[in-house]
Amino acid sequence: MKDLFSLQGRTALITGGSRGIGRMIAAGFLAQGARVYISARKAAACNQTAKELSSQGHCVSLPADVSTPDGIAALVSAFSAHESQLDILVNNAGAAWGAPFDDFPESGWDKVVDLNLKTPFFLTQALAPLLRKAAAQRPAKVINIASIDGISVNPMETYSYAASKAGLIQLTRRMALRLIEDNIVVTAIAPGAFASDMNKDARDHGEAVAARVPAGRVGEDADMAGAAIYLASRAGDYVVGSTLVVDGGVTHAR
Repeated sequence: MKDLFSLQGRTALITGGSRGIGRMIAAGFLAQGARVYISARKAAACNQTAKELSSQGHCVSLPADVSTPDGIAALVSAFSAHESQLDILVNNAGAAWGAPFDDFPESGWDKVVDLNLKTPFFLTQALAPLLRKAAAQRPAKVINIASIDGISVNPMETYSYAASKAGLIQLTRRMALRLIEDNIVVTAIAPGAFASDMNKDARDHGEAVAARVPAGRVGEDADMAGAAIYLASRAGDYVVGSTLVVDGGVTHAR
């Protein structure tokens, strides 16, 4: 039991790892002994976060724009220069767009759906050989970061975001059934309100947001880290295709 949540000796790659939920997960994985690689589109931010997290363990910056096939290939190549296999992939890179229904632009649809829904599939596909190599010893893990907005509807007009996150939850189920054949366990996390650059409301108006959460607060770093560690560790080996909702009860209150 003492090793149930350990990530000692495991390798992890986290997209969107320079800030917000990605950084929370990266810090948690490092605390449990994993060698962590973080990726983000903005190289300076990615490098700075890796530098800061390196005080907690092995953390390497691999800047890349995973919204494009070339960016995915570059990230896979960069990771492969460091490691021969991949134990844990966290598909966290994402985008949002809000606009009234009558004005919602196609660009706001394509950017969000491509990054939130298309990229997790094709990045996982590109990394599948490294995941399969790790899975020869013990289950490899893919964790997709969805959102409670893919489960229940919020008041904001974020059409492409809600659709992409709902799609990611279903994609997680479909991928899970195929990849478990290769001893790769695919799951998802659906976060609620966590303070981040994407969720500026929770970041800048925490008390007001907390008042709408049954648990009476917004999510903390440890809440997200704990959920990801559970799914990434031996503790989550038998959880296949499920989406873990981490929202303080919001989806039950809507």
